[in-house]
Amino acid sequence: MESGPNGTTNEGPRSLVSVSGTDTDAAIADLAGMYAGKTWHSAHVDDDFWYRYVAIGDERMSIRRSQMHGTLRGDVAVEGQVVVQWIDSGTATVDAGRNAVRMQPGVPTLFPVEQRFDMDYRDWDQRLVHLDRALVLDVAAERYLVDGTLAFDRLTPPEPAAIDRWRAAVSGSVRALREEGQDSLAWHESQREVVRSLLDLYRFHGEPAPVGWGEHRHHRVRAAVELIHARAHEPLTVSDIARAADLSVRGLQESFQRVLDRTPMQYLREVRLRRAYDDLLRAEPGQVSVADVAARWGFTHMGRFSGEYLRRFGEYPKQTLRR
Repeated sequence: MESGPNGTTNEGPRSLVSVSGTDTDAAIADLAGMYAGKTWHSAHVDDDFWYRYVAIGDERMSIRRSQMHGTLRGDVAVEGQVVVQWIDSGTATVDAGRNAVRMQPGVPTLFPVEQRFDMDYRDWDQRLVHLDRALVLDVAAERYLVDGTLAFDRLTPPEPAAIDRWRAAVSGSVRALREEGQDSLAWHESQREVVRSLLDLYRFHGEPAPVGWGEHRHHRVRAAVELIHARAHEPLTVSDIARAADLSVRGLQESFQRVLDRTPMQYLREVRLRRAYDDLLRAEPGQVSVADVAARWGFTHMGRFSGEYLRRFGEYPKQTLRR
C-alpha cells in the first residue's frame, strides 16, 4: 500500500476482472464469455494445468493480462471495442486458417475489428489493451475525416519505433491509473495517447483531414461532411447538403472543391463505398448477399458498384464477404 500526495493511502486500481483456476472447463467458462466464444477447447500440455486472467481500467480502456499453462483454441468476436494484444512467451495464432498471423513475442497484434475469427494459443503469457470504439473514432478524428467506419491495415507488421511508442503509451497509462486514479485527467489523457500510438502502429483506413480542418473558416464544409456521415444511408441530394451547410449549391460545390478536391456527391459516394466495405467485412457469409449490401448504400447497378469497389479496395465485394 502506497501513500498518496495528500497523505491518503493508494491501494492501486481495482480489478475489472480477476479469474484463475486449474480446470479446463472452468477456464472456458471464465474466459469464453468475455470474447463471445462459441466453440472453445482447452487442454493440458502436461499434468500442471492452470490459468489466470486479470483486467484493470474502465469501460473506455482496460489493460489486461492473460496466462495459461495449457492450450486454448476457438472463435472470438469483440463488438464495440478495438483490441491489441502481444505475447511475452508461448505461441499464439490469430485468425487461424484465413489471414493467419502467428504472433511474435513483444510485437503488438490487432484483433480483426468487429469480425469473428479463430485463435489458437499454447502455454502463453499475454497482454491485451481493450479500447472503446467511440474513443478510437474520437481520437482518429484529430487526424482523419472519420465517417463512422473503423478499419486498420492490421496485416502489415508495425515498425519498431511505433512499437516503442505504443509500449511507452501503455506503460504511461498504467502509471497514470495507479498514481492518479480512473477519475483523473491524467488517466483520461493517457487513454487518448494510447489511441494516438495505435494510429501510428497500424494504418487507419481514413482520409487525412485537410490542414486547418478544425478552424472556423471550414465550419460550413464540416457541417456538410457531418451531415453526409450521419445520413449517408438516405437518398441525399446536393441541395440537402447545401442547406445543412447554410450555403448555396454553387457555394457548396466551390467549397468542397477547394477544401476536399472533389464534389459533395463524389464524397458521399466514397462514404457509401466505405460503409459497404465495412458491412461486407463484418457480415457472415451465407447470411447476407453483396446485392443486399450494395442496395442498402444506394448502389443499384452491380457492375458499376463492383468496378468502383475494386478500384477503391483492391478486391471485389464478394472477396471481402468471404474473408
